[in-house]
Amino acid sequence: MTKFVGIVSGKGGVAKTSSTLALGAALHQFGREVVVVDGNLSTPNLGLHLGIMSVPINLHDVLKGRYSITEAVYRHSSGLKIVPAGLSLRDLSGVNPHKLKEVLPGLRGLADLVIVDGAAGLGNENLAVLEAVDDVLVVSHPEIPSLTDALKTIKISESLGKRVKGVILTKTGNSLDLSVDAVERLLETEVIAVIPDDKAMRESLVKKNAVVFSHPKSKSAIAYKKLAAELIGLRYNEKRGFIDWLLRR
Repeated sequence: MTKFVGIVSGKGGVAKTSSTLALGAALHQFGREVVVVDGNLSTPNLGLHLGIMSVPINLHDVLKGRYSITEAVYRHSSGLKIVPAGLSLRDLSGVNPHKLKEVLPGLRGLADLVIVDGAAGLGNENLAVLEAVDDVLVVSHPEIPSLTDALKTIKISESLGKRVKGVILTKTGNSLDLSVDAVERLLETEVIAVIPDDKAMRESLVKKNAVVFSHPKSKSAIAYKKLAAELIGLRYNEKRGFIDWLLRR
């Protein structure tokens, strides 16, 4: 059965899109069929992270009723499947983000997991993503302004009846960061991944690939692989991660 997961944040600049790609790539590496969807309709970046500048059919075209969503699925050279959004301002004209909940089910059966990269903030686009998914992962920095926005995102997700599976803390490692315990007390939600501040994340953007593929031994890649394994019930050990995965299969 296909599971729809939204990756959202209360504010921009917290590595939400990078986290979406890294998690999708790790799940793909573990043998899961994954489709990653750019649900950020006004400022889409998912395709740009993979070097996809333009495609014949994008998510905006689907939302306008011109094509089915299966016609907007593309395969990156890494093997990861992606549904990019349109980059042009013209693409925004006549788009209703709340139709996302009507078109996403068209991917049911095509993948084990559909991961939707939401827009930052609590506007219509992010609400549309929350309406369309089953589970939610919230991305935040371990600092008060970001966590305050994350708390609002969590409460709104829960009010819509969505299961918040946990919080991903990104760009960690500063001595001034709030501790994981403090974050969990503030958000009343489990922190399921702690991603270190890692230059490999920026380098992966230059290489136009997910950090899991471009820098598989980096600290950030290992953290995302551990998260992916936990989400699908696998035990992951970097030294023998593939062997563990193969034995489980």
